[in-house]
Amino acid sequence: MRIELLFWDGCPSHPRALAELRGAMAEMGLDPSAIVVREVQTEAGAARERFVGSPTIRIDGVDVQQPPGEEPFGLTCRVYYRRDGRISPTPDPADVRDALRAAQTATTDPDHDRQEMR
Repeated sequence: MRIELLFWDGCPSHPRALAELRGAMAEMGLDPSAIVVREVQTEAGAARERFVGSPTIRIDGVDVQQPPGEEPFGLTCRVYYRRDGRISPTPDPADVRDALRAAQTATTDPDHDRQEMR
């Protein structure tokens, strides 16, 4: 399982997102030191990474909360929607845990992909 946190230094919420991600991983018995933290520094890098804002957390290349609609790529602060309807600079912790669980299942269950295709 590859866990990445992509950030832009112009946005102040990435330390909080990293702390929350580490906490979720520790709760699930995963190694928080496995997180790959990468800074996106240029607009060209944002386009190449398909970076819709800071912070972005991806697990096995999949965003933990897919942006609504067609968000432009760029160096910007990201806005997330919590499950209770609030707006937040970090993803809902429940979305992060669900994404981690789904990736764990896909990693440990060789029939997972076949079951989802049924």
